[in-house]
Amino acid sequence: MLVLTRKPNESIQIGEEIEIKVLGIDGDQIKIGIDAPKNIDIHRKEIYLSIQDENNQASQTPSNLMETLKSVKKSK
Repeated sequence: MLVLTRKPNESIQIGEEIEIKVLGIDGDQIKIGIDAPKNIDIHRKEIYLSIQDENNQASQTPSNLMETLKSVKKSK
């Protein structure tokens, strides 16, 4: 992991299109601004992990889901 030290109002540039700027520091919280193209997803880490978990669960649906649904429909 690259570790950089920045002061408020200083930035980090990632490639040609992404800028991360330290907007302020208040106690143990750092407020950052991210300027990136709209096609790049930006999430808090915990939200990103939650999305990944939900996608993994969704991809593990039973392979016989259609047969199960058909049998439920027939039983009604």
